[in-house]
Amino acid sequence: MKNTFVTENPVVLEGYQAVMKPSKFGYSLSAVIGDDIVEKLEADREETLKWCLSKVKNPKRAVCKPEPWIEVSEGKHQIKFSWKEETKPPIVDTNGTVITDTSTPLYSGSKVKLAFYQKPYILKDGETYGTSLKLQAVQVVAVANGAGVDTGDLTAEDAAELFGSTSGYKQGEPNIEPTPAHAGTADLDDEF
Repeated sequence: MKNTFVTENPVVLEGYQAVMKPSKFGYSLSAVIGDDIVEKLEADREETLKWCLSKVKNPKRAVCKPEPWIEVSEGKHQIKFSWKEETKPPIVDTNGTVITDTSTPLYSGSKVKLAFYQKPYILKDGETYGTSLKLQAVQVVAVANGAGVDTGDLTAEDAAELFGSTSGYKQGEPNIEPTPAHAGTADLDDEF
């Protein structure tokens, strides 16, 4: 059974993002989540890995890949998703309206809510196994002005229902939050 995880509070996008338009490598999203979600993911992974072990050729020789999240600081973990055009998850605003404007600036620093699940896999060698995270839907809460999969059968309406309505970004009424100035940046004129 597939457990859907939903970030109840908005999470911050971190690093390179290709959410609305694909890069040459396809679509991608990277965000930072807290220990609360990771604890749920770890419990789910334990059960999912048991299933994988029951399917590998030789459980004694099987190799488990690391979890699909990386601790980046105390209590903070980075998760990454990638997908192709045909598996693109619904992306909605805070009213549940599908965002179709591909120029919407979803860059590092933007705040979103995510719905995703953990999927087991076994590589073709029949011995290597693990889990990956698959994005089901995104709700944009705030956009930051910057530079720069199997999704199941979740429809745009299902995505809107999953998240409900939240105050913040609405397609057609952007509320761009300024990115804080880089503290400690030296003026180049001072150097020469």
